[in-house]
Amino acid sequence: MGDQGHQLRGGIQPDVSAITNVLAGQGFHGPDGLPLSEALVFACSGGIGAGYILWEFQHDGNKPLVLGFRGRWQYPQAWLESTVERLGVPAEVHTTTGAVGAAQRLSAELAAGHAVIVLPDRYLLGYWHLPASTEAMGGHFVVAYGEENGRVLVDDRNLAPLTVERAAFDRARSRVVSYQNLLVRLRPPEGGIGAAALRTAVRGGLTECAERLSAKSASFSLPAWAKWARLLTDEQKPKGWPTVFADRAGLTGTLLSIWDSVTPAGMTGGSLRGLFAAALTEAATVLELPALAEQAHRWREINGLWHQFADAALDPRVEPFARMRELASTISGGIFTEGDAMQQSAGQAAAELWMLRAQYDAVCPLSTKEVHVLFQELGTRLRVIHEAETAAIGALRSVIFEP
Repeated sequence: MGDQGHQLRGGIQPDVSAITNVLAGQGFHGPDGLPLSEALVFACSGGIGAGYILWEFQHDGNKPLVLGFRGRWQYPQAWLESTVERLGVPAEVHTTTGAVGAAQRLSAELAAGHAVIVLPDRYLLGYWHLPASTEAMGGHFVVAYGEENGRVLVDDRNLAPLTVERAAFDRARSRVVSYQNLLVRLRPPEGGIGAAALRTAVRGGLTECAERLSAKSASFSLPAWAKWARLLTDEQKPKGWPTVFADRAGLTGTLLSIWDSVTPAGMTGGSLRGLFAAALTEAATVLELPALAEQAHRWREINGLWHQFADAALDPRVEPFARMRELASTISGGIFTEGDAMQQSAGQAAAELWMLRAQYDAVCPLSTKEVHVLFQELGTRLRVIHEAETAAIGALRSVIFEP
């Protein structure tokens, strides 16, 4: 049983592509009669975000890094609801703290042939082959569009069938208590979205983006990058990287987190600055504002700055780092292109990846001097990125806020 209209279309950012792909599968279209692109939905959603959190876990020594690159990354349900509201798409949002009720609701939706958006724990889904230390650390939206032979058919930007054993899928949905087994069924209007409504949605999303990233929050706006740049070299603050990584323990895993978060080879689509450039290019046509297309060029340059930052963090000239990059790319590439068919190979790559991370978390391949130089370089690069993004958001404001 499944949604016969749902096709695997791939995507870049998991949350945005979940909405995009469900709408496309249900025949929702723009004024030209074609499905909305992921880039255009991204514009309507509020575009890019900014955020930085470095955790320190005493029980296992892990120091995972969380970077927020999607708008309102810390509020997934509110983000989804506001996005589909802008698009004029009614949504049935179901939450419950009861695992049994959640499973029954999912079964009913799939039996009726409905593709639904859910928010499971990434570790318990299984196909990412993450270490146990990541359990209950969150996840991203995926689409459940059918159930066959006791397995849920999943759309997580994969282009080939990807399935999860039903009991595991139910556990993944209920693991993060704050998610409340979230399930969303979109009910788009048959006529799609008209030109005027699309203009309003795009302008609304870009306006929200410009306002949010112009705020002074050092946690959820562009000042987060400046804060992080300072902490990279601050030897006084407890959260300064010279203090957190004084013995270099756990540093390799954190550098891997940077690379995974920033590049498209990771689990969440990367820095999304390239996708934002594509969004501005399409928005320029929708809003008849050529200046937005000109600004897209700058965001492509900023996307390049982020890639250079990630390359510096997990330098491929360091042999263990090069191997870890290769393994991480094998895992994500296999999931996206071959789905279930690559699960054995992905599992083998993951086993080696997490073994290497544990090994080099314990004994860092970089010397104390090399770490000092690295932190200085990353701080410098991050300040350049902060200045570039601040100027680019200022330019966006000057265009989008014009009457």
